[in-house]
Amino acid sequence: MIRIPCPHCGLRDHSEFTYLGDATVSRPPDDDAGDWTSGSRWSHYLYARDNPRGIHEEFWHHGWGCRAWLVVTRNTATHEVIDSKLAREREVQS
Repeated sequence: MIRIPCPHCGLRDHSEFTYLGDATVSRPPDDDAGDWTSGSRWSHYLYARDNPRGIHEEFWHHGWGCRAWLVVTRNTATHEVIDSKLAREREVQS
């Protein structure tokens, strides 16, 4: 069972959350939206996903609780949750 520490609600069961994807992917600039070919940055951003093994950052939404968006650092091999923080408090990668 995965237990996620919500900064607002405390330690909660993962069934209260919805997984929303990889938190390490950087969104391309909006002015680059005209090119949708398979090799474009937007195509890669939308469709190409790694399936990492080990420590990874993921977006989770606490829909059955405080409705906060979180960045959860989790070991995908063991499901151990290492850290969680509010998504708005994370450092944005450029």
